[in-house]
Amino acid sequence: MAEFGRQRGKRQDESGLGSVIDLLLANARLVLGVTGAAVLAIATLAVKRLIDRATSPRDEGDPKAEQKTLEESWQDLALIKATTNPPKKQRREDLSEPLLSVARPPVPGEAREPMVSSAPPETPQVESIPQHCLTLQEKLLSHYSSQLAVPEVQVSLAPQLAKSICTQLQNFLQSKCPDLPFGNLFLSGPLLDDLEALTADHIHLMLPVELDAALWSLIPGEDTVVRNPQYWMIKRTDLEYFPRGCSPWDRFIVGRYLSSNALSETLHKMLVASINWPAIGSLLGSLIYPVVASQELKLEVRHDQVEMSITLFPVVEMENRVLLAAPPEGLVENLWLESFYRAEVSKVKELDAGDSGARQLCLRILNGICKSHPTLHKLNGSPLTHVVLHLSATSSDWAEESLADRFQQVLEELVGYLEEGFLPSYFNHKINLFAELSEDEIDEMGFMLYRAISEPELLLKEK
Repeated sequence: MAEFGRQRGKRQDESGLGSVIDLLLANARLVLGVTGAAVLAIATLAVKRLIDRATSPRDEGDPKAEQKTLEESWQDLALIKATTNPPKKQRREDLSEPLLSVARPPVPGEAREPMVSSAPPETPQVESIPQHCLTLQEKLLSHYSSQLAVPEVQVSLAPQLAKSICTQLQNFLQSKCPDLPFGNLFLSGPLLDDLEALTADHIHLMLPVELDAALWSLIPGEDTVVRNPQYWMIKRTDLEYFPRGCSPWDRFIVGRYLSSNALSETLHKMLVASINWPAIGSLLGSLIYPVVASQELKLEVRHDQVEMSITLFPVVEMENRVLLAAPPEGLVENLWLESFYRAEVSKVKELDAGDSGARQLCLRILNGICKSHPTLHKLNGSPLTHVVLHLSATSSDWAEESLADRFQQVLEELVGYLEEGFLPSYFNHKINLFAELSEDEIDEMGFMLYRAISEPELLLKEK
């Protein structure tokens, strides 16, 4: 009977505890919401299981039962520990819906008390204001002003420094080679002609080679060994009546042709071994040294405020053509490259002056982008200028307001020329300005520009 009383009392206690738990759980959702009620239920169930095991008789002789009870106790303790962590704060929508659903409707005639929510007030959400979406026009102008514009100190200092070096070199040639009729050295390059972008890091130094037209004649490029209309040969004529020695330039003849290689090699030796560049650099407050390993006649100049390279080009002007001592790579000698740079700059400025156009600005942006791009750097300079000149013949609106449209149109034109593998010179349609590019280079450039037509931002990333 005593045992029966104990079991009955235990059942009554459990029944009473169960009633309390059921009541608590039934009202928990009303007070705490779904998430809070779930947490309370888990914790309560875990505590109940612990109490049950604490009050239930143990199987003293069964070690497996003891081990099982111990494992269950660790699991329940871990469960309780997990429920003691504060739940994540619910959104206002989750809390307000249950509270409104259980609110007691007001009795007629009874004053309605304002309902106070137990949820802490939330910080008001401030909607983020979307940033202004820049147009391509704005992106181009911003990219130019922030990334491509040449600093004022370089614009003024670089030409001044180059002119001083030009004067020193002119004096040296007059004293070292008085028998060679070199003309007056002059500077050239995009920086001086307002087509430069990014940095003032390169200037051309032109050395005129004055020839007697009665003793020399031009051989068209199609008749040369390379069959390239852009390369010419300069032939010594009338050797029967005017033998070697009649022209001071006869010392540079190879096979009756004025050799650009022979002249360049002589000048290279002078630049490297004969001129005291450390003294000249000290006089100009800079370091000047020739590039020994380069096939070009190049000087590197380092100043506190600017670094640049100066390339010397012997140049021949005959029959309204400008020929540079810049032969193609390989074993071919004696060839002279026809340069259209002077005509390019003159034509672009003439067109801009005629319609207040932005061709020069467009070229500065294009040159700056291609010059620093690992895939497009060989498009920098003359090819871009000729594309703009071709486009000017069909597109008349070159106002600055149409810069974005013309920029994309240039990209489209370039892709078309790359697909054909042929970009005709604006001044001589027989000349292919892509002749020096390999098929792989053309494919890579074409793919990159094709993507940029729909995503111009690919070209405007900061370098």
